[in-house]
Amino acid sequence: MSKRIDFRPVILAGGSGTRFWPRSRRARAKQVLALDGERSMIQQTVERLKPLAKSERTWVITNEYLANEIGEQLKGVPAGQIVQEPVARNTAPACGLAAFLIERDNPDAILGIFPSDHVIADEPRFLKALQKGIALAAAGENIVVLGIEPTRPEVGYGYIETGDFAPDGSSLHVRRFTEKPNQNRADEFLAAGNYYWNSGMFLWSARTLANAVREHLPETAPLLETIAAAHGTPEFDQAFRDLYPQCENISVDYAVLEPRSAKGERSSHLYCLPAEFSWNDLGSWASLYEYQLESRLRGDGDGNVAESEGHLALEAMNNYVYAPRKFVALVGVQNLVIVDTEDAILIASRDHSQDVGKVVKELGLSGRTDLI
Repeated sequence: MSKRIDFRPVILAGGSGTRFWPRSRRARAKQVLALDGERSMIQQTVERLKPLAKSERTWVITNEYLANEIGEQLKGVPAGQIVQEPVARNTAPACGLAAFLIERDNPDAILGIFPSDHVIADEPRFLKALQKGIALAAAGENIVVLGIEPTRPEVGYGYIETGDFAPDGSSLHVRRFTEKPNQNRADEFLAAGNYYWNSGMFLWSARTLANAVREHLPETAPLLETIAAAHGTPEFDQAFRDLYPQCENISVDYAVLEPRSAKGERSSHLYCLPAEFSWNDLGSWASLYEYQLESRLRGDGDGNVAESEGHLALEAMNNYVYAPRKFVALVGVQNLVIVDTEDAILIASRDHSQDVGKVVKELGLSGRTDLI
């Protein structure tokens, strides 16, 4: 990558991570937890980007519950670049605000949008792919998304339908973005061979993204520009609180990428760069179990993964257990998720681990905010 390219990572770290309750709470959501090692998810995200961008060039968009913890974990990121959303407004306003903030300093800077909670193996390949994507994003009004080659007909991810190869020979023109499909369509996508999982990692110049927001979110864009103009002044917090709730609540995929892809693959400047590195979106306890089992981080001969003081499994198979201060005995049970914390215990089937967020909703309705 040319040294002249000003690359600035933007880490999306909002959200409450409710599907990892009870370990995850408002003030310690998934992204600030160490789910697969000693460092938290957001620490790993920033560390893997350091060969291309120092921490001082990094921005984080988060919320009031997590900002202090993130500031403690990311000492190298300037406090003014850890931006606290006063309310959640999905990814389009978050990405748009970052674009307007950085555009004021350098419109040609390349923004990399990165979720804060993904696991990526083979970091040299990841960095190589990023370098290609950054160069492509800097070559014009191009938008680059990192696509993951699907290994199964997954219904929990968005998909990218691709066309022919771009002139660079490594990226593909994007035909359209497709939201999470049903099982039949997911089977069709896998069989077609030209669909990729949408990783949620995007590359574009500050100017390109800012202009896209101006085009596709004409009511939200002026609000974000006003907030960005106040950054670094005493008026910033008040402007943020007053104006941000008025922004449209919409994902960047719906707001910017899908309308652009609808214009046609040749004219949209949308490119998919197939990833050749291992990627995992840890979206539930079941996906964490599968990741740890597949990567052989943990696991016994019966498919049980236990983070505990020890465990005994008698005719028990394929269970996930988190009880770091206890010995756990499993007898005659299968496909369970068991998570033990100081004030709560979760027992769920792995097949229903995506529904753990419903527990948090019910706790809120019943007034048990102490458990949220």
